[in-house]
Amino acid sequence: MTARGRHGVAGVVLAVLMVLTGARCAEETDGASPPDPAPGDSAPASGAPSRDAPASGKLLDSLEVRPPGTMDGYARDRFPHWSARDGGCDTRDAVLRRDGTEVRTEDECDVVSGRWRSPFDGAEWTDPSDVDVDHVVPLAEAWRSGARAWDDARREEFANDMERPQLLAVTDNVNQEKGDSPPDAWKPPREGYWCTYARSWVTVKAHYELSVTTAEKRALRGMLDRCPA
Repeated sequence: MTARGRHGVAGVVLAVLMVLTGARCAEETDGASPPDPAPGDSAPASGAPSRDAPASGKLLDSLEVRPPGTMDGYARDRFPHWSARDGGCDTRDAVLRRDGTEVRTEDECDVVSGRWRSPFDGAEWTDPSDVDVDHVVPLAEAWRSGARAWDDARREEFANDMERPQLLAVTDNVNQEKGDSPPDAWKPPREGYWCTYARSWVTVKAHYELSVTTAEKRALRGMLDRCPA
């Protein structure tokens, strides 16, 4: 990719990140019951794309389309994750603190209780053992779409990235059902989250210059079409 091309993609990534930040803030509500779809979190009656869908669509079109690469050599430990952050706490605890409310810790870092609402299914949890920190673009998916060629430092950055919409506190068994599936094989049970999920996926893949398959791109396009007008 040329320098001009990278700068163009970076500008679109920044625009989509700004949209995602607003959408995720709108979704975070208090209360014990599953959240209602937030504005910007359900399909419009007309099916027309939202004002931010063109930016996400443009970003999607910037991604290289190719078949999935080999999984030869893959292991989760090729992506060092839950690394220590500033202050000594690891990434998992940092995400649980960011995504939860009433969070209580031991020894300043270890999260022992709180309230977490999973955007994937709308379920609410108070025990951190019921919550997984999901990589929106799974590690294995990253490997087969370009990360196999990275060095370990780049893979560690990807696996602990809290700047992009890559890490989410979600229901553990739902995350286990997702596994390393791309959007053409798995989507969040809560359909109202599909728009935000697709924008997150595209933003992460664009930032890390990862490829998509034809089926994956088609699924992402369909999810972006659900974004409200």
